[in-house]
Amino acid sequence: MSDTHNEPTMDAAQVDAVDTASAPAPTPRKRYRRSWSSQSTSVWRTPQLDESFWPVFYRNFLVWRKLAVPSLVGNIAEPLIWLVAFGYGMGALIGTINVGGQAVPYLLFLASGSICMSAMNAASFEALYSAFSRMHVQKTWDGIMNAPVSLDNIVLAEMLWASFKALFTATAIMAVMLALNISTSPKLIAAWPVLLLTGVTFSCLALVFNALAKGYDFFTYYFTLFLTPMMFLSGVFFPLSQLPPWVANIANALPLANAVALVRPLFMDQWPDQAWLHLLVLIAYAVAAFWVALALTRKRFDM
Repeated sequence: MSDTHNEPTMDAAQVDAVDTASAPAPTPRKRYRRSWSSQSTSVWRTPQLDESFWPVFYRNFLVWRKLAVPSLVGNIAEPLIWLVAFGYGMGALIGTINVGGQAVPYLLFLASGSICMSAMNAASFEALYSAFSRMHVQKTWDGIMNAPVSLDNIVLAEMLWASFKALFTATAIMAVMLALNISTSPKLIAAWPVLLLTGVTFSCLALVFNALAKGYDFFTYYFTLFLTPMMFLSGVFFPLSQLPPWVANIANALPLANAVALVRPLFMDQWPDQAWLHLLVLIAYAVAAFWVALALTRKRFDM
């Protein structure tokens, strides 16, 4: 007589529990990374860049296009208020300023500096608040990196997009200045590449702080301790010759001061002196800041 009826049996729930206990733990999903592009694991490794930055840049453009008009008004309203209040109001009291032995109307003096300041602010805001939102709050960067786009190319795209915003803002302000007949120099066309380089430089600097930020409040340090002092020490509102010599020497090394030194003579229908030196300073700031920003961003993403 068979005694199989005495053997214990397991129901379906018990079988599932045994299978689950014996199954290996699932491995966490890894973010896509181009391991074939570089063998080095150092965050300071050479940037691995290719054409895949373009879809990221174009994606930012498509999003911005829906808000182009409010963005334009917001970017040019403040510098135009500065221009009207100080250029026409204080300009009537000051009259002219001596620049390189030439008497220059204060309105023109201020306009040539404020357009550089506007490019600086536009690039900084885009590479700080907007880039941080896409990186940290909305997690847009994480989504993009699930496609065959490396982190290096995302940082490059953000830098170029902020530079484009700076050039767009500066172009709109220049159009208003031409309409107001502040300057009609044909050399103003040469100011465009300088303003673009200014946007590149300050977007790279801003991305350094973007990589370090834990929240939006962190950017207050950048604006309060770096941008605002530089705005008043770079010859935007008054000549650097009015500063004490040791302060003027420090100011001459600031990126905004070098941008102003390139753009102001163009407004005066002159070519800037030692243009190559000012260009080298801006390029040096841009290259060094981009490398540091990329390294800190790689560290943040553990890549």
